[in-house]
Amino acid sequence: MKSETEEPALTVDELAARAGVTVRTVRFYGTKGLLPPPVIGPRRVGRYGAAHLARLALIEELRGQGLTLAAIERYLDRLPPGLDAHDLAVHRAVVASWAPDAVETVTREELQRRAGRTLDEEDLDRLVAMDVVHRDGDGDGYGVDPGLLRLGVRLLDVPLSPQSIRAARTVLLDHARAAAHELSRLLREEVPERDAQAVRSLSAHMQPLVVQALLTAFQRSLTEELREWLGEPPADGSP
Repeated sequence: MKSETEEPALTVDELAARAGVTVRTVRFYGTKGLLPPPVIGPRRVGRYGAAHLARLALIEELRGQGLTLAAIERYLDRLPPGLDAHDLAVHRAVVASWAPDAVETVTREELQRRAGRTLDEEDLDRLVAMDVVHRDGDGDGYGVDPGLLRLGVRLLDVPLSPQSIRAARTVLLDHARAAAHELSRLLREEVPERDAQAVRSLSAHMQPLVVQALLTAFQRSLTEELREWLGEPPADGSP
């Protein structure tokens, strides 16, 4: 596994190829300030890293959801500073969940190409446990959720058993559904006439804010839980 702290190693051509976009698109995002500038290395060659790739994937996901460049810029501006590739991948996975389910059936070779690595049977079992990959009946193809694949592949290097992954997924889904139920109740109270277009418009405006609020609250809560478990003092210095 490559370290998050290693030097950026991708040229603009390699970055574009990995992200599935054109070099022109990468440079366009750079001129708009949506993508941070590369690190200039020897011979004045710009190099990009994992965070650039993850941010580019997030931008493309937002575009795929129909957001304008201005809306994408506002979304990115509201992100906490200093997010690494993993944090950005989490945001992209949540954004991808706004879209209708779109599972694609691919060969194992294509699945590995999209994953950017060789996948052994244990890797596939873990991706299946995450509900990112589904085995088809005859074993020649795999159903894959493109929006979650990148995050799922990154989680392959986290030392959790498939059983723990399933249990964690159940916990997260249960709490997510409960939060969604309460938020939908608030939406219904704001639009009592059941105006479908008004509900969709309000939901579209709230979703980026809700995503960021949930992620921030979760990250802080998890940090506090781990500090308590390890016997460390609270971050605010309180007794």
